[in-house]
Amino acid sequence: MAWNTNLRWRLPATCLLLEVVMVVLFGVFVRYQPDADAHWTEDKRSKNVTNDLDNEFYYRYPSFQDVHVMIFVGFGFLMTFLQRYGYSSVGFNFLLAAFGIQWALLMQGWFHSFHQGYILIGVENLINADFCVGSVCVAFGAILGKVSPVQLLIMTLFQVTLFSVNEFILLSLLEVKDAGGSMTIHTFGAYFGLTVTWILYRPNLYQSKERESSVYYSDLFAMIGSLFLWMYWPSFNSAVSNHGDAQHRAAINTYCSLAACVLTAVHIQNATLAGGVAVGTAAEMMLMPYGSLIVGFLCGIISTLGFVYLTPFLESRLRIQDTCGIHNLHGIPGIIGGIVGAVTATYASSEVYGQDGLAQTFGSKGFKPSWSSSMQGKFQAAGIFVSLAMALVGGLLVGLILKLPIWGQPSDENCFDDAIYWELPKEPKDGAVHLEDPTFKPSEP
Repeated sequence: MAWNTNLRWRLPATCLLLEVVMVVLFGVFVRYQPDADAHWTEDKRSKNVTNDLDNEFYYRYPSFQDVHVMIFVGFGFLMTFLQRYGYSSVGFNFLLAAFGIQWALLMQGWFHSFHQGYILIGVENLINADFCVGSVCVAFGAILGKVSPVQLLIMTLFQVTLFSVNEFILLSLLEVKDAGGSMTIHTFGAYFGLTVTWILYRPNLYQSKERESSVYYSDLFAMIGSLFLWMYWPSFNSAVSNHGDAQHRAAINTYCSLAACVLTAVHIQNATLAGGVAVGTAAEMMLMPYGSLIVGFLCGIISTLGFVYLTPFLESRLRIQDTCGIHNLHGIPGIIGGIVGAVTATYASSEVYGQDGLAQTFGSKGFKPSWSSSMQGKFQAAGIFVSLAMALVGGLLVGLILKLPIWGQPSDENCFDDAIYWELPKEPKDGAVHLEDPTFKPSEP
């Protein structure tokens, strides 16, 4: 089927419309949090605060920087492994993330930061918006190369909405602990994306198979993304943890899990990151360093086996065309992370945490006499199923919307090619790229 892929007017019109809506909604609803407001000086006096360093900015901004780099550089370059899709991988990731963080600030703000008719935003809201967009970037990996930028914007609009609802159910209603987002970010994002790509199944995708492979330099660029993600993942998992021991513990647990994962992951470009995903839920719990090593060790093996055996099976038997293998990097490790969190919470005790530490880890202000570790473990397990249900149902509905032939999607024979949506520099006529002076001759010994 030949579709009209000319987006010269449709894409700018869509972006303009969405941004106008964002400006109006921000103007009506969004205001600064007290720590970012000009009245901070007066608030300091009323709270007997004498040092500007007590402002939330100085605690959270370093983590925000790290998470921001992961979203725009890490995820963007991780997907440049396709030999002729580098512009689109980085550019479309940039586009959906820039729109997604604006919509996430609104959606998450209405659920979590809505006071007296306004959404009050500070640096922690920016981190949570990046988390939300991280889930969209995960889903993008499943449909990479097979959709148009307009489809990505539409998917981002719906996925951010569903993510915010799922996050509210887990964190506010079930009071699940998920510091690094194994369930809310990775499990939800992965199975949402897999459901969408299942709905968008392309029976003739073999016509573009040659472009779905990588070459030396595209794999090298993808490794840049992998390394950025690997280095900053401890910040990702600890970014919104409570100041002090919880944040410290989350960084250590993630660091250990990632290190162990590298030694057991043969698929170095992706599977080496699975440990960071799997330790996310239990990151700020007393998992212990050796426990983190075990999680990373197992996930490196499972993720690698998934890339080798499960991805081809999903495509040939279940018609799930997972371009980046997000099922192996985010889906399975996300479920493992949820299970690890449920088990760790079930066996939490005052002997391990201390009475105050137990209350602080699992909700200090909302700590109830009826609470028990086994009850917390059950709620943690329930969070996995809620995330899966939201992802599958939401992905099904959004996939059906994206299947409409009006979004400028490429035909089966034109997938994984930048030339469909980008003006590319002309290649040399002979097809060769000379990296050195052809007149240069090495001196004889």
